Amino acid sequence: MTHFQDLWAQLPIAGLVIGRDDSINEVNAAAEQFLGISSKVALGQHVWNYLRGEDLLPAGIDRARALMRSIVIGEVAAHGRNTGSRTCAAHVCPLYGVEQQVLILLIPHETMGSSSNGLAPVSAAHSAIGMAEMLAHEIKNPLAGITGAAQFLAMSLPPKNHEMTDLIVEESKRIVALLDQVEQFGDLTPPNCAEVNIHDVLDQAARSATFGFAGDIQISKNYDPSLPNVWADADQMVQVFLNLIKNACEALGDKGEISLRTFYNPNLRLVLPDSHGQRLPLHVDITDNGPGLPEALAKHVFDPFVSSKSNGKGLGLALVSKIVTQHNAWVSVVSRPGQTTFKISLPIKI
Repeated sequence: MTHFQDLWAQLPIAGLVIGRDDSINEVNAAAEQFLGISSKVALGQHVWNYLRGEDLLPAGIDRARALMRSIVIGEVAAHGRNTGSRTCAAHVCPLYGVEQQVLILLIPHETMGSSSNGLAPVSAAHSAIGMAEMLAHEIKNPLAGITGAAQFLAMSLPPKNHEMTDLIVEESKRIVALLDQVEQFGDLTPPNCAEVNIHDVLDQAARSATFGFAGDIQISKNYDPSLPNVWADADQMVQVFLNLIKNACEALGDKGEISLRTFYNPNLRLVLPDSHGQRLPLHVDITDNGPGLPEALAKHVFDPFVSSKSNGKGLGLALVSKIVTQHNAWVSVVSRPGQTTFKISLPIKI
């Protein structure tokens, strides 16, 4: 037996290793005892035969794989073939060097006290920050010269020959608009946080969408009026929700429905770089009844320049991820045909 195998066998915490298809590849002795199953029975079976944890768990596993970062889900129901359900925390850890495999450690609530440890997910948008300034300085300035030259050239041409110069001007303006969006990733100014009523922020975003781009799409609201205030930058959160609503509208096309839901659930904890856990109990769900995200795209929707739209820039959701991460908050998505939900989990003002 190797040193690793010995450690795995003696680990006093229930551990499962799952593969890319969420089937169980490894079960340690503690997990066999905790779930009341043998490894022979569990190996090759779907992990969801033994774990339940609403949308946070599958979304968390997908994000852990995509970002190669560990997360903690505060409440998961674990059960074996002949044992009752037990509530525990799930530590989800991607295995470095082993593609798409994930280690899940299960810690019963009765043994963990009030603390949880792990690493926070880091926004995929950070990969765009380093190039923002370069793009702004190296591309925007020459474009201004190109636009001016095209306009000057058009003055010496008859109107019937303006088609090409107009195209140069319009395409240059389109690229500048794109770079203006990219430039936002280079802004590392901390959010100007204060106590914010999340429903006021959602209502403002919904109004802008209704009078702007939503058209005939219905936006319904299901708010929990008892929710406390969140600690956030109101203007930036309006931008987040407006981007998510716009993304939903584009997925729906001319008709459909978007629902805005708020609720309280204390079971998600984000572990910050200083190792201090922060609870994210206030949740906002933005759900549309559109066709859903393509499977190949679902795990990368928060990456810059990833889009399912032919004319999409792939920056809206990446900017959402950046802003949410700066708030020490969490964003995730669960999608299937007929229902796509983006969930924002936020800290509250204590």
